[in-house]
Amino acid sequence: MIEIPSKAEGKHFDLYKLEQALKPIGYSIGGNWDYDHGSFDYKIDDEVGYQFLRVPFKAIDGQLDDPSCTVEIGRPFLLSHKYQRGLDDHAYTGNFSASFDQFSEPVDKDASFPEEFIDLGKALVEELESKLLRD
Repeated sequence: MIEIPSKAEGKHFDLYKLEQALKPIGYSIGGNWDYDHGSFDYKIDDEVGYQFLRVPFKAIDGQLDDPSCTVEIGRPFLLSHKYQRGLDDHAYTGNFSASFDQFSEPVDKDASFPEEFIDLGKALVEELESKLLRD
């Protein structure tokens, strides 16, 4: 994990408006969220596992499932996950949800981040700042 300081850190945004601003430039809501915190992810590469820029946020007014929720942006960071090839040997297929959870478990959830993408990550944070801090 490589943290990238940002001028957007600590700033408050309406979650709905934040989502409307970030989705068109390639961000998606990360899968690891709860009612009080979450993240936007920008996938940088997926050649071996995947590398992405993660922009964490936490609810400061309401819960994330509330359309009028206000969130505070945390420090963005670059993260790399590497996956094993083939199917997950430990996947349990005896229930209905397993038929949808057919992907391999990460071999390394916090793999080293490729040097060639670090500058791209920094540029993405600059783009994020220019998009969110226009006013």
